[in-house]
Amino acid sequence: MHKFTTRELAFAAVIAAVYAVLTVTLPIPQYSGIQVRLAEAMTVLPFLFPAATPGLVVGCFIANLFSPFPLDILFGTTATLLACLLTQRMPNRWLAALPPVLCNAVIVGGEIAWATTGFTPAFWPAYALNAFTVGLGELLACYVLGTVLLTAMPKIPVFHTFMAPERLEDHFPNHA
Repeated sequence: MHKFTTRELAFAAVIAAVYAVLTVTLPIPQYSGIQVRLAEAMTVLPFLFPAATPGLVVGCFIANLFSPFPLDILFGTTATLLACLLTQRMPNRWLAALPPVLCNAVIVGGEIAWATTGFTPAFWPAYALNAFTVGLGELLACYVLGTVLLTAMPKIPVFHTFMAPERLEDHFPNHA
């Protein structure tokens, strides 16, 4: 298990704050089947920065305290944790956005369907619709904005100290 430095914990805290503020304050749908959380673009960051994972999980937890779906606190946060852990293990930046899309579509789509229909005959159609719409919103956030983050952040020297050593080597092969 990786022990985080004070600097990495501060980085995680900033990520948590940014995620929560973007989710709670932006005037776009954040807590429904049709949602585009711009903060979800940040869920690709564990690909580069291991310290992003606890920050994203805490930020998602805080943001989900404002959700009209109480189960979002548990299931939405769990989806984010699972997505972050899988994203860290992706072999390249193009696949790094896939875990958040799939985890949120499956978990959050199911949670919203259950919250709106229960386990009635309407559950499976509601699940299909919510998984599709949540996944589509994640796809937009993670593959459009998230890949921009994965391209831009390694070019900013201040972030090099937070990057996973193998990712730093990928971007800067002669880095000492």
